[in-house]
Amino acid sequence: MFLRQVILCRSMLAAGILAVAAGLVEVANSKTQVESLPHTFGFEAVERIAAQLAEKAYVEPEKIPEFLQRINYDQWRDIRFKTDRSLWRGENLFFETQFFHPGFLYQMPVKINIVQGQEVEEFPFSPELFNYGMNDFGPKVPQNLGFAGFRFHCPLNKKDYYDEVIVFLGASYFRAVAKGQKYGISARGLALEVAEQKGEEFPFFKEFWLIKPKPGQNTVSIYALLDSPSLSGAYHFHVEPGDQTLINVRSTLFPRRAVKKIGLAPMTSMFLHGENQNIRSDDFRPEVHDSDGLLIGSDRGEWIWRPLRNPKALFLSTYPVEELKGFGLLQRDIEFESYQDLEALYQQRPSIWISPQGDWGPGHVELIELPTNTEIHDNIIAYWVPRQSPEQGRPISLAYRMNWYIPKKDRHEKGWVMATRTSVTGEPPKRRFLVDFKGGQLERLNNALALEPVVTVTKGARIVDLQLQNNAFTGSWRLVFSVVPAERELLDKVITSPNSSLKLRAFLRQEGNPVTETWSYSYEP
Repeated sequence: MFLRQVILCRSMLAAGILAVAAGLVEVANSKTQVESLPHTFGFEAVERIAAQLAEKAYVEPEKIPEFLQRINYDQWRDIRFKTDRSLWRGENLFFETQFFHPGFLYQMPVKINIVQGQEVEEFPFSPELFNYGMNDFGPKVPQNLGFAGFRFHCPLNKKDYYDEVIVFLGASYFRAVAKGQKYGISARGLALEVAEQKGEEFPFFKEFWLIKPKPGQNTVSIYALLDSPSLSGAYHFHVEPGDQTLINVRSTLFPRRAVKKIGLAPMTSMFLHGENQNIRSDDFRPEVHDSDGLLIGSDRGEWIWRPLRNPKALFLSTYPVEELKGFGLLQRDIEFESYQDLEALYQQRPSIWISPQGDWGPGHVELIELPTNTEIHDNIIAYWVPRQSPEQGRPISLAYRMNWYIPKKDRHEKGWVMATRTSVTGEPPKRRFLVDFKGGQLERLNNALALEPVVTVTKGARIVDLQLQNNAFTGSWRLVFSVVPAERELLDKVITSPNSSLKLRAFLRQEGNPVTETWSYSYEP
């Protein structure tokens, strides 16, 4: 699963793409003085280190020895951390920590420190912490190599077994799970210059501080130092595992230079095919994806649901919001019957919801979909793009909460989009859509006859054959309509998007008030 993170990075570099994310607040004191670490370690200490780092020219990190750079995936996977050497094992704490060995695609070692009370001490790398399996290069591994990353374990599902709950590995990537979940979607600390001509810049966490939890404490704190040619940054992750694993994120960024496009709270996922787009007729699985849609909440009370697609070419969508309530990539379909995969267990993949803490200001949620023909590639990325780009020498701060969860109930009271299906029908051919709405306010209608569908499409195209049907089998409402494209000459004039696609929106209302999410979709006629 970790391999997908780096494959995505490389494919996006080749395509000249980048990921973006979330809101900015200026730091009051832009000339923070760098001092020695205080006796009580905390976020301010990492801020001082990051500020000092930003005042210097960027230095490329030293890579691991060449023989470790050349090993393949199977050789790297054969290097196993000795579980009996897990940090804090046998101390009757809620957490244990294990570490990753550098090699293969993970070529930038990171420094890891352990904080206990007032003591800060580096946790030293040693080849003795690992079993090298069938590999014969173990004796050549240097003592001071550094780690590739780490993972926390805790009794998440059973009291007597320590499950993996969160892992940091590669650039600024990390993954987490909640109770009953399997790894799927990834998050990143930051992304820079997504979809820009010069290509993506990948910031990386170069140093971590792990705060040793106290007996009986079921939360843990992680501090991290970010670095890249454009900026440095201080991060704090406060992790609370459970039925929903909550991660509170706080960061201060120090730009070395002006950044054209910044990405905060980005998420990456995989969508191969679903009920709206079955591109593999010979696959026994009806659906294959880690996420099936993007949900956005705005200050106006509108909730937008955008089903994901596997496009024929790179596809970029933007959703302007003046005041963001939240956004996330969700795995809304959690039924085994939808996937039929006893190994991948896609119905147990986590969703991520991002809740801004404080005012992020105006901007837009951006969604990038990349074509893929295999499920090992992450091809979906979503993030918040602030309207104001960061300037050189002006630190910025942000905070947000991440919910890693199964969306059995949604983030609002409106009816939600249960499924999207589409086909071609008629002569001349026209695109037919079937959108199922369910739950929320739809379950409390006083007069179902007063339910009214509202469908709009890019100027020049037409909506025909519109009907709304009650589905007694699922307790949902099915909106059915077809789209007749405009003549090609007219279409070229009214579509300004470089994606050359038709934009569709649909929702249900009663007495003039929306009672469902707004379904949003794009397709090429």
